[in-house]
Amino acid sequence: MVTGGSGFVGRAVVRAFVERGTPVTVADEQPLPASLRGDLVRHVAGDLTDPQVREAAVPEGTAGIVHLAAITSVLRSVDRPDETYRANVEVTHELLELARRRHAGQFVLASTNAVVGDIGRGTISEQLPLQPLTPYGATKAACEMLLSGYAGAYGIATTALRFTNIYGPGMNHKDSFIPRLMRAALSGGGVEVYGDGAQSRDFVHVDDVVQGILAAWDKQYTGPAIIGSGRSISVLELIEAVRAATGEPLPITHVPAKNGEMPAVIVDVAKAGRELGYTPSVELTDGLRTVWEDFRAVAAEAP
Repeated sequence: MVTGGSGFVGRAVVRAFVERGTPVTVADEQPLPASLRGDLVRHVAGDLTDPQVREAAVPEGTAGIVHLAAITSVLRSVDRPDETYRANVEVTHELLELARRRHAGQFVLASTNAVVGDIGRGTISEQLPLQPLTPYGATKAACEMLLSGYAGAYGIATTALRFTNIYGPGMNHKDSFIPRLMRAALSGGGVEVYGDGAQSRDFVHVDDVVQGILAAWDKQYTGPAIIGSGRSISVLELIEAVRAATGEPLPITHVPAKNGEMPAVIVDVAKAGRELGYTPSVELTDGLRTVWEDFRAVAAEAP
């Protein structure tokens, strides 16, 4: 069962399981995309805070759960911590309970490196203590502790995959930085850069994320693992890569930096490589070309 299976990452995960011939139940408030409809995909529509939706989504015989659905906006978590707790922690606990009662042997959680807080320009690894600085990060840290407890007490293989910034085809509806760059490239417009643009992030292609999820699933792995590209780049370097991928000039305007923005996200993916066999394979400019082609295709279909 894949929660959030109609979303950006979820669609790619569901397709990967279907290509293996694995039947999948998708639990999502959003309609099932036409590209996923078929004999191997069942859709349960509704909010996972509803017990009836959860019960319908995890019937007897479910092999395991890939839990992608969550409130992921840091700002929303700060404004609505109670709602974020219910959607992230309570739902994860109830799904773990269903996994236990239904004898589902695996649970893969979409987590985040925000569970360790801000370590400046240091390298983030799984060995760092959990020290989140926002309600969003705190909910994911709480979920990771629940997974650890259910693995220890009930023998469920529980994996917390800490993703970096995911990009790839199918993110046209999003408002993160790469989609904004693509829209600017389509319109011939420019983009605003906060501060000097030296802040760095790790960008991982959705194909590599799917690789990590399938590896954790196949190995029935228990524990946290960071899934990223293993290479951090600055905002200005990202803009240069988008210019190379699109052939568009993308003029930039520097604006004052936002308060509290992390200077860098630098991750170590060595543990995922050792224990999952994870090897990120999509080079950034090549990956950005897949996003550009998707944006152009969607724009061409628009009325």
